[in-house]
Amino acid sequence: MPESFLLNASCTANLIATVRASLETVRNILGSGTQTEETDSQIMQLEQLEQLLLDQEIRLDSVNKVLEEFNYSVAHELCAPLRRISGFTREIKQRCSDGLDLDGINCLDRILESSQQMNELIDALMQISQLSHIEVHRDAVKLSEIVSEVADELILSVPERVAVFAIQPQLCASGDAGLLKIAMRKLLGNAWKYTNHKEPALIEFGAFELGTEQAFYVRDNGVGFDMSEYGRLFHPFQRLHDTSVFTGHGIGLTAVKRIIDRHGGRVWAEGTRGQGATFYFTLREAVMCDV
Repeated sequence: MPESFLLNASCTANLIATVRASLETVRNILGSGTQTEETDSQIMQLEQLEQLLLDQEIRLDSVNKVLEEFNYSVAHELCAPLRRISGFTREIKQRCSDGLDLDGINCLDRILESSQQMNELIDALMQISQLSHIEVHRDAVKLSEIVSEVADELILSVPERVAVFAIQPQLCASGDAGLLKIAMRKLLGNAWKYTNHKEPALIEFGAFELGTEQAFYVRDNGVGFDMSEYGRLFHPFQRLHDTSVFTGHGIGLTAVKRIIDRHGGRVWAEGTRGQGATFYFTLREAVMCDV
């Protein structure tokens, strides 16, 4: 899967940063007048390693692009035969329903249901692929306002639910407003889904200082997850909960990770089964909101 290559590319970038830092340290030593044959050898080895890592990064980037194009092409080509399967199945059901018993009708309904699920999965794959190619336009984005809008939409969708949203005001960041809105929809949608059996459901959005960065978070009091399964969390089609209880395709968090990666940030999570979950993310830079 492309995700593993993307992870390798990220690790390579971190290694390059480490090597460059080491090079700078060695250069500082050389500049201080303590040059030796050993430091000359070290700096030569580090420069060779840096070049090797840069070459690897280029190769991984090329592989990622090929895989993304392949995913998109396969997903796109699957649409036409899938539509034919659905169309012919409906035709059979309409024309031959009088000659079929209950089991036959149920089989046709299951084909139609499976075709619809497949179509939704293809749409999800194409959406994930597109997120890797959309150009990122950076502006000052009022995240608190976006979260409030999404919260209102969720409440209106199921007005009978008892849910409380706690949204820290005046939180902004530099990023692509459209992409960040998709990410917040996914994160809040997850929190809304997995607090379905809680009353009241508590969903919180806020931020805190994390070293030199500002970290944002979405926290809920839902079903949570087992940290032993954390490695599956941001990979496509990996479901940690019963699909008969919690619907979905398992690509929401993958989309979130793609969007945050495109912004030069990182995303991670903490959870306890039965006690809720918190999803954190950083962006390259935060900005002040205009009051």
